[in-house]
Amino acid sequence: MSDRIIRIGMISFAHSHAVSYLRELLKTEGVQVAGIYDPDYSRVSAHVEQFGIPYYDDHMSLLAESIDAVVICSENAWHGRFTADAARAGKHVLCEKPLGVSIEQMQEMIDVCRASGVQLMTAFPCRYLASVIDAKAAVARGEIGEILAIKGTNRGRMPGRWFVEPALSGGGAVLDHTVHVMDLMNWFLGAVPVEVYAEVDTLFNEGLGIDDAGMVHVKFSNGAIGILDPSWSRPNDYNRPGDVAMEIIGTHGVISVDGFAQANEAYSIATGKTTRSFWGDGMDGPLVRDFVRALRDGANVPISGEDGLRSAAVAVAAYESAKAGAPVKVRG
Repeated sequence: MSDRIIRIGMISFAHSHAVSYLRELLKTEGVQVAGIYDPDYSRVSAHVEQFGIPYYDDHMSLLAESIDAVVICSENAWHGRFTADAARAGKHVLCEKPLGVSIEQMQEMIDVCRASGVQLMTAFPCRYLASVIDAKAAVARGEIGEILAIKGTNRGRMPGRWFVEPALSGGGAVLDHTVHVMDLMNWFLGAVPVEVYAEVDTLFNEGLGIDDAGMVHVKFSNGAIGILDPSWSRPNDYNRPGDVAMEIIGTHGVISVDGFAQANEAYSIATGKTTRSFWGDGMDGPLVRDFVRALRDGANVPISGEDGLRSAAVAVAAYESAKAGAPVKVRG
């Protein structure tokens, strides 16, 4: 294993995961965060000043530096441009989910990275949740036989900001929250989604102007069925802001997965509310360390651009299905 320093730049803090990724990179041995770009300095000023990280107001200037890779946490619509520019500059890419907002954009991201000889990794940290890891191992051991169906939920709060601006987000809850659990379904099944039927609507935030609710039904290439609720259905005062959960039904048994079950709950008489504090192992640290490890070892990244395309293609198909009122084939 090489002991050289891996120099990484960060492109945009539009997505809140950027803060966690930064903290994990700063803790990772052999890594230097060599610069931060964001068009809105207020989003990164505290980090730049606290850690003494060089700030760039032009992403091309950051890419011109001697860095190995970038972490992209921009608005979804900008993933394609930032990835292509990084790849052409010879930098590896870890890109926040969803990989892109269209099949064409995501395929171009994959193609330009391949042509430039750099790696593209999709940020799917849910693969690193303790319960997910244990369930994957149990499935691999054959404990529930062949998987017949998976029922999943990734319900959260309406995030506001650019997430509800279609020109920047590319879609609402169905794009935002389908991809995490769909990636887990793809990973567990070792199969590809081939057909989608979906209902998409705005049910929880009147006048939002973008979808906040959906039910996504998927057929996979091996005959398995997936059902997913990716809605922004949690009110702000709900004690559990989001979930990543699955019921995995096999020919010999069922596994229930609750990704955020490692938590304490406390009821307050004063407020009349229950608060929840997660104490489980983090998922962002293992994600960024696996990215760094692949770069240092010259190995393939564990979650590829193709993985990102395969899950986001289901969200794209869900919108197409809802518009058509009928099942549609998955493109990509």
